[in-house]
Amino acid sequence: MKIINLLKYIVRPASYGVMIAVVLLLLIPEWRTNTLQVLENSSAPQQALSYARAVSIASPSVVNIYSEEITSSPKYGTNARRPTRLGSGVIMDAAGYLLTNYHVVEDADLITVLLQNGQHFSAELIGFDNETDLAVLKVETTNLPVIPQRANLQSLAGDVVLAIGNPFNLGQTVTQGVISATGRSGLSVINYLELLQMDAAINEGNSGGALINTNGELVGINSKKYTSNNNNRIQGIFFAVPYTLAHKVMRKIIANGRVIRGYLGVTVHSLQDTIKGFTIGSVAEHSPAKKAGLKANDIVYQINEVTITSFTHALDIVADTLPGTTLSFKLLRDKQQLELPVTIVEKRNN
Repeated sequence: MKIINLLKYIVRPASYGVMIAVVLLLLIPEWRTNTLQVLENSSAPQQALSYARAVSIASPSVVNIYSEEITSSPKYGTNARRPTRLGSGVIMDAAGYLLTNYHVVEDADLITVLLQNGQHFSAELIGFDNETDLAVLKVETTNLPVIPQRANLQSLAGDVVLAIGNPFNLGQTVTQGVISATGRSGLSVINYLELLQMDAAINEGNSGGALINTNGELVGINSKKYTSNNNNRIQGIFFAVPYTLAHKVMRKIIANGRVIRGYLGVTVHSLQDTIKGFTIGSVAEHSPAKKAGLKANDIVYQINEVTITSFTHALDIVADTLPGTTLSFKLLRDKQQLELPVTIVEKRNN
């Protein structure tokens, strides 16, 4: 009996609520329409996760690059052989400037750029940078699709990225992955730690192609060269030059035909725990540091009013300084504060 009374207690209010809801839906058409829309939307299939929009935005700016080196051989008589290398490139500027890997066009006599719409152009090599394996090409045409770029873009480990290129000449292909480790944007030291590391596959022909984020913005320039240096011992690790560094290199090449890096001539002994900066380990003979009077065990903590956070930070400031420029170094020597002017010279590659 108690159970029946309990059911009546529950069902009676519920039935009144349903009756009121039906009356309201009949009296107010707008509520009826909204209710039907909610029901329809709840039963509609969920939109599949897709990066198609990002690819459609960026892909027209990624080109195929074919480079030919003309060589002669007595074996072939008067006929010249024309080996072709395959790579990719990215249209960076409406004036016709492209970025690619230097090893794609190294020693090339003829460079051809093929756009995704079928147009093809001869390209001129403006300059290159061995340390980043980047080269700048120029094509004489207008109305080129320029890849989206954001000056303050900062990549983070875990970001989803898409690599676009032309692997094995199969046509434009997209591979997907995440950034495993981020790179720096400084010019001073270029090694694996300075590059973007990701697991988006980079195969032969992908070199020089675009690494983009899910908004279609350029994140980096893919490089097969650094992967090849591993001799395939490591799987699932690929590299790209970070966008900020690549853009900086491109602008320097356009301005000077090459990347001019400033040189100081010191090695680091240790970082400082009590103050920002670094302790000089040694000073190279005939270097700017030697001529300025810097010595081993000097603690450098400021350059031109910029507080130094690390040895690499100091080298980046020097590398970005035009040769012939004098920088003011503030340092501690035997607990005495000193300020020495150092005239920077150009770094020469060995």
